[in-house]
Amino acid sequence: MIFPTDPRRRAMWRWGGALAALLVLQSIVLALAFWMLANGSHRRAIEHALADDCTFFRLTPPDERAEELREKLARDIHRDRFLGLFDAKGALIAGNVAHLPPVVPGGASFVADVAPTELPGKHSDQARITVCPLSADMRLLAGVDLDDTEEALRLVWRSLLLGLVPGRVLALGFGLVAGRRAARQVDTVRRLTERIMSGDLAQRLPVPAHPDSFGMLCAHINTMLDRLQLLIADMRGIGDDIAHQMRTPLTRLRARLDRGLRDAADAEDFAAVADQALVQIDALLGIVAALLRLRELEDHARRSRFAPVDLAMIVDDACDLHRPLAEDRGIALACAIAPVPPVEGDASLLMEAVANLIDNAMKFGPAGGAVRVSVSLAPEGAVVTVADDGPGIPAAERALVTQRFYRARTDRDGAGLGLSLVKAIADLHGFQLRFADDRSAVMLVCPS
Repeated sequence: MIFPTDPRRRAMWRWGGALAALLVLQSIVLALAFWMLANGSHRRAIEHALADDCTFFRLTPPDERAEELREKLARDIHRDRFLGLFDAKGALIAGNVAHLPPVVPGGASFVADVAPTELPGKHSDQARITVCPLSADMRLLAGVDLDDTEEALRLVWRSLLLGLVPGRVLALGFGLVAGRRAARQVDTVRRLTERIMSGDLAQRLPVPAHPDSFGMLCAHINTMLDRLQLLIADMRGIGDDIAHQMRTPLTRLRARLDRGLRDAADAEDFAAVADQALVQIDALLGIVAALLRLRELEDHARRSRFAPVDLAMIVDDACDLHRPLAEDRGIALACAIAPVPPVEGDASLLMEAVANLIDNAMKFGPAGGAVRVSVSLAPEGAVVTVADDGPGIPAAERALVTQRFYRARTDRDGAGLGLSLVKAIADLHGFQLRFADDRSAVMLVCPS
């Protein structure tokens, strides 16, 4: 046989050959097991019959044993039974066996040549026999002719051999076909991974309408690739956003430093330039810290630290934290907190989410307005609501304001990361972030 030189074709042949060899070996093992079971079943049936004969004659009175033996032989129409009563010296008392075998091994039964006395023209025959003592001066030889048994076993063996021939052919054919099919499927996955490693993330595996196990695996791989492509696109988008968002404030910072250094006339002017630069640098560091915070939240590694959290206490603490700032800005901060069942989560993250919502309401609400914070219990769980007197977020922008660096038309100073952090914290906890349709309010729904 000429084997292909292409490594992929050689792999297909190896897969097919290995599977075919396994199937052929399985068929041979099954045939041998069936043969051993059939042979053992014949032997056990014979030994059971011989044991019955020994038991019967052992229970028969000594003076009736010869007559019972002759009746048993008369009922043996197939002439395949051997029975003989012998005295202590080995002389035949009654039966169809001329003499005992020269050697009587221990054990239940053994195969030996016997000399039949009632089979004309036959001086020796092979049988499975047993010699059992009936009394101190009498022994019984019981045996079964093996000619019919061996013929039956030979027929079984020939049937198995004849059945193995087409079985081996089918096993070889099925093994080669199935092995090559499996090798082609693996090769399809390999080619896909090569294209993905080269940068083509749009490639997907074909999935049939009624997938088998490999088809389901292909579907899962495609889902994994969709998620991978989405994450890579997200990372690229984050990189572009960071470059875009950081370039403008860095350019502005450099221009201010350059102008301030050129226009500064004394130490006080230099100090003022430095103070302005520090303010802008702190803002840039805040953006970087917020991005790192978002990356930490999207990792979902903090779920292992979740514990029952009193949501009412967290909102109350957030209100206390923002009251001094609200008074400085002339904003009326009102908090209506009702007791709610504990929720599973991270207390520090939930505190950060509520604080961001309150801070946004104070920042984008009208000057001298009011911010209302409430905790209530709804059929779907605990609800934290933060509302202000502003116009609210337009419906067209609600899906956008939770994206990184997106700023509404009214947002002039923020970096566009506040609601992104709140949305990431809500997703981590399995909560929902909603916007009211009839008023300027943001709701955090926390199923208990």
